[in-house]
Amino acid sequence: MKYVLFLIFVCCFSENVTAGKADTVSIFSNSMNKYIKAVVIKPDSYKRKKSSFPVVYLLHGYDGWYSNWIIRVPELINYADHYQTIIVCPDGAKNSWYFDSPMDTAYRYETHIVEEVVHYIDKNYKTIADKNKRAITGLSMGGHGALFLALRHPDVFGAAGSISGGVDLKESKNRFEISRRIGDTLLQAGNWQKFSVINIIENHTNSGLKIWIDCGDRDIFIDGNRRLHKKMQDLKIPHTYIERPGIHNWDYWTNAIPFQLLFFQQFFQLRGNK
Repeated sequence: MKYVLFLIFVCCFSENVTAGKADTVSIFSNSMNKYIKAVVIKPDSYKRKKSSFPVVYLLHGYDGWYSNWIIRVPELINYADHYQTIIVCPDGAKNSWYFDSPMDTAYRYETHIVEEVVHYIDKNYKTIADKNKRAITGLSMGGHGALFLALRHPDVFGAAGSISGGVDLKESKNRFEISRRIGDTLLQAGNWQKFSVINIIENHTNSGLKIWIDCGDRDIFIDGNRRLHKKMQDLKIPHTYIERPGIHNWDYWTNAIPFQLLFFQQFFQLRGNK
């Protein structure tokens, strides 16, 4: 049903020739030996302009899929137009947490997003293939994933955001199937340390990454976000931290994404034209 709704949505918008366009593409993953889908939202001027565009990668949450964002927030097409930015929504499987899983070689979503998806988009679309014109964000599992990937690959992403991100994995040790990706909290305790944003932030104090963190004051992950914010303050890592009334739901995420896209637009502009 969710795929039918997505196709109806895309067809409706394709009738408006002045609006941007959402493509569904299949990207072959050498690391997982299969095709994986993604949504690519192009601004309205894509065909008219000879110039290239910056890119924002937008990750879905646990139990989501590649078209989750565009179905829930169809305004993304308008945002792509307004900010003249390509928005890419990759697939991270139901519960990958965007790791290269040390427990299951069928889950290599860090490699997929950072190498395979970015390479495909830069090869097949008019992008500015530079970290200063490339940002990544996401919600919940995708919020953790965006910060995790950007911190570990500052050569690929110049800016990162998180909306309601599960930034401390131990908060969810018995939920969201994280143990299936990185192992038991006792037997593989080291994995829970090295794969959690709240811990790896200590290793990336000078990355130069521009970071925006946003979480509702009654969100299930608010405690971890507050502790991450405090740790980043103590480590003197520049970042923007926003806490607003809200819970872990689409109302909050729909409201939050325009602010993150504005933040990324300002980042792209400050870095100048390439």
